[in-house]
Amino acid sequence: MTKIESELIRRWLDGWTVARSLPEAEPIGSTGDGLRSECDQPGREVEVFALRADEEPESLTRLAATVAAARRTTWLTVPTLRPGTVEAAVGAAGLELLHRSEWLMTTDLTTHPQHAPAAPYEREVRAEGPVTVVSLHDPSGAVAARGTVAVVGADAVADRIETDPAHRRRGLGRAVMSALAEAAVSQGARTGLLIASEEGQHLYSSLGWQHEADVLIARGPVAGSAR
Repeated sequence: MTKIESELIRRWLDGWTVARSLPEAEPIGSTGDGLRSECDQPGREVEVFALRADEEPESLTRLAATVAAARRTTWLTVPTLRPGTVEAAVGAAGLELLHRSEWLMTTDLTTHPQHAPAAPYEREVRAEGPVTVVSLHDPSGAVAARGTVAVVGADAVADRIETDPAHRRRGLGRAVMSALAEAAVSQGARTGLLIASEEGQHLYSSLGWQHEADVLIARGPVAGSAR
């Protein structure tokens, strides 16, 4: 494969916006270059997602220029099989590169390994509409690890998988992912999607998740640029 399919990016984004209770992403421009999401977070007010960076590099150039000229802090997220080319393009536009080593990953949820949390941790699974929240609690009741998953059709997007530093290396991440997969399958999902940080890639790979593309994230406009 020489390019990441735009439909896979769209599917991930559909679930991600649901997982974070954000409005549906809207097309940016008239050429199908990308999608735009209102995040309304400090330092991340808007996020633009590139759909065709590999198949048409000019589309990324257009998106980067739009982000560079934005009036609000805007992130540009680019799934790609050509990270070097993307890094050069966002640099040429004057954007600040935030992350260059994240991965878009997928898995067959029906064969996902199952791992129960070890004692003394207890699992809580809570449904909030199409989103399921899994929390692992220590004996004091504090949250030691957590994660969410949003089901959209046959897809499930895992998001915000976190383990408190004091509780790491105890298999809690595996237990959270197992519970999320189980909950998603019970709701009809078959394919899991996520964007993995560098820290999480080993965990997901060990559970059978497959790397589909690198993900580069840049930000604009840079400090001191015209607004």
